[in-house]
Amino acid sequence: MNTTHDDPELSDIQELLAIMRRLRDPKGGCPWDLEQDFTSIAPYTIEEAYEVASAIEDKDYPALKDELGDLMLQVVFHSQMADEKGLFSFPDVVQAICEKMIRRHPHVFARGAADTSEAVREAWEDIKRQERAGKAVAPESLLDDVPAALPALMRAVKLQNRAAQVGFDWPSAVTVADKIAEESRELAEAVDSGVQHDVAEEFGDLLFAMANLARHLKLDPEDALRAANAKFVRRFKSIEAGLQARGKTPEQSTLEEMEELWQEAKKAEKSDKPE
Repeated sequence: MNTTHDDPELSDIQELLAIMRRLRDPKGGCPWDLEQDFTSIAPYTIEEAYEVASAIEDKDYPALKDELGDLMLQVVFHSQMADEKGLFSFPDVVQAICEKMIRRHPHVFARGAADTSEAVREAWEDIKRQERAGKAVAPESLLDDVPAALPALMRAVKLQNRAAQVGFDWPSAVTVADKIAEESRELAEAVDSGVQHDVAEEFGDLLFAMANLARHLKLDPEDALRAANAKFVRRFKSIEAGLQARGKTPEQSTLEEMEELWQEAKKAEKSDKPE
């Protein structure tokens, strides 16, 4: 693999910082970049993180290189805006994460032992608890610093993990499955009632319980749902291809025809799986 660079200067983080300073320069900078603030840029930061995840899922490593660059730009952008306000600078960001990584890996950088990934995870969470306790303004609740802006399924798992640290948790996946059955019944009752607010509430409770089951099964619900989305897209495209071979479109077809092709696609996928 070729890892050389046509221009070594362009692989230096200092060059990227200089580019961002130029873009944000009131005299001759980019009008769009100058109009931005933390709030307006935040959605782009989230979007870039998802595009990194998408490139990884697709195993598209040239795209991953580009997407990681886009995500790095977001860090530089936020740091430049903070520097302009006298809040902090990019070196402060680097120093903070270096200190955090050293602090949270005492088994590597200081005395301590962690022979398994589970031991590392437990030590990491213990250090995080100590960090929260040492903050100048301690959170009122154990759940206060779980970011509200996280995707809902991801935040559900983090909330559940945080509560589980103090023993507030279902004892097993089986008991969570029982809770899912209970929530399903309550959702059906809400649907029968016709009260939309109750339907939405019970549906949310069911999703929350499903996220809890994923946690107990050591699954990431976001990953599982992304895989289900990809499977749906794959099978629906198979339906479209099958209909096209018959000279038809989905709009010109019946549900029964599309269901038949769906089952064929499902069967084909199962036959392709290794034994």
